[in-house]
Amino acid sequence: MELKSTSGFKSYFTPKRILIGVGVLAALGIAQSSVLMTDAGYTYVHQNNVTGSLDVFTEPGIHFRMPFLSKITRYDQVVTVSFGNNQGEVFYQRLPALQVRFADTYTGQVPATFRFKLSYDPEQLKTMHREFRSNDNLIDTMLIKNARNVTVITSTQYTGEEFFQGGLNQFKAQLSDQLSNGIYTTERRQVEVEQVDLVPVGFDQEDSNKLQATKQLVWKTVPITDKSGNPVRQDNPLKHYGITVTQVTIGDPKPEDQLDKLLTDKKKLVAERIRTIQEQETSKAQAKTEQLRKEIQRTREVQDAQRAKELAVIAQQKEVEVARQIAERELVEERKKKDIATLSKAKELEIAQANLEIQKANSASAMFEAKAIREKGIAEADVLAAKYKALGAHEKVYLAELNRDVANALYQNLPNFKVDMPKNYINGSGGNGMTSNLDVITGLSALGLMEKSTALGSKASVK
Repeated sequence: MELKSTSGFKSYFTPKRILIGVGVLAALGIAQSSVLMTDAGYTYVHQNNVTGSLDVFTEPGIHFRMPFLSKITRYDQVVTVSFGNNQGEVFYQRLPALQVRFADTYTGQVPATFRFKLSYDPEQLKTMHREFRSNDNLIDTMLIKNARNVTVITSTQYTGEEFFQGGLNQFKAQLSDQLSNGIYTTERRQVEVEQVDLVPVGFDQEDSNKLQATKQLVWKTVPITDKSGNPVRQDNPLKHYGITVTQVTIGDPKPEDQLDKLLTDKKKLVAERIRTIQEQETSKAQAKTEQLRKEIQRTREVQDAQRAKELAVIAQQKEVEVARQIAERELVEERKKKDIATLSKAKELEIAQANLEIQKANSASAMFEAKAIREKGIAEADVLAAKYKALGAHEKVYLAELNRDVANALYQNLPNFKVDMPKNYINGSGGNGMTSNLDVITGLSALGLMEKSTALGSKASVK
C-alpha cells in the first residue's frame, strides 16, 4: 500500500506540473511587485534602480513600478510633532517639553505642538528624498530639531517674568512667524523692560489700580531690522523643501522653581497690597458716602425751599393774571356795551332818518292823493251835475227806463222769492201794541207753551 501511494504522488507531481506551478507563482510575484497602490494622506517616492529615476505620487491610485528592482519610500503629508502634554493623542513619537532659557537667565519648560505639511511639488519632494531618504529621518533630523531650535532662540527674546506675565501670546506669534519665514537675525543688547511693581501706599490714591510699570535694564537678543523696519531673517531650511507650518500650539508652560517662587511672592504681595488698598478705599468710600448723604439732604432741603418759593411766586402770578384777565374782560364788556349803544343810536338815527323820508314821501303822496281826489270829485260833480241836468231835461224818459230795469230785475228773481206767513201773531191790547218789555216777555212765554202743547199733541197722535 505504501509503495502504491508513493508512486501515485510521483505520478501527480511531474516535472512539467512543477514548472507550471513555479511559473504561476513567479508571475504572481512579478505582478504584485509591478503594482503600487497609494493611499490618501501619504506621498510615495518610487526609485527605479535600473534607470536611477525618481517618480513621486501624492494622490491615491494604482501605479506601475519596476518589479524587484525599485524601492518605494512613503512620507506623511502632514506631520505633527509634540513636545510634552501629548496624552490621548497620536504623534510620531512622544517627546518631553522643550527646555528654554530666557534673557534674564531663568529657565522653564514649554509644552508645544507643531504641525507641518509637505509640498506637492515633485521636484521639491525629490530634493527632500535625496537628502533625508526616509520619513523618520526627515522628522528626526529636520522637523524636530528645527522646531526645538526656533523655540529656544525665540525664548531668548523674552525675560522669564515678561513671558509668564502675559507674553505667551506674543511669544507664540513670533515662534510661528520664525518657523514659517526664517529665524530673526539678532544681536545682544541691553534694553529697558517694563515690569509691574508696587507703588507706595498713600492717602491721595483714588482708585484700586495700585501697581505701576517700572523699567529695568536687561540683556536680551533683539531682532535686527532693515531700513523699512522689517526684521532681517536667516535662511529658512523648510523653504528649500516646500514644507509649511500650518499650526503652532503652546501648552501650559512651567517656570523653574526660583522663578515660580518669585512670581508667587509677587502675587502674594500684590494680593496683600490690594487688600490694604481696598480697606483704605472702603473707608474713603464710607466717608464719601456720608458726605454725599449730607449733600443729598442739603440739596433736597434747598430744592424743597426753592420749590415752595416757586409755588408761592406761581400762586401770586396766578392771582395777578386772574385779576388782569377780569379787568380785561370788564374792559371788553364796557367797550362792547359802548359799541352796542353806539350801534343802537346809529341804527335809531338811520331809522328816524328813514321814517322822516317816509313821512315826507307819505305827506307828498297824501297831498297828491288829496289833489287827485279833489280833482276827481270836481270832475264827478261836474259829470253828475251834467247828468242831473240832462235827466231834468228828460225826466219822463228817465223814469220810464228806471221802471223798466226794476221790472226786469223782479221778473228774473221772482222764482227765488218765498213768502212764509207767521204761525202766531201777538198784538197789544187796545190797539196800542206792545209798549213794554214785560209785554214782550209775556208774549214769548205764551208762544213757548203753545209750541210745547202742540209737540205733545203730535207725539200722542203718533202713538
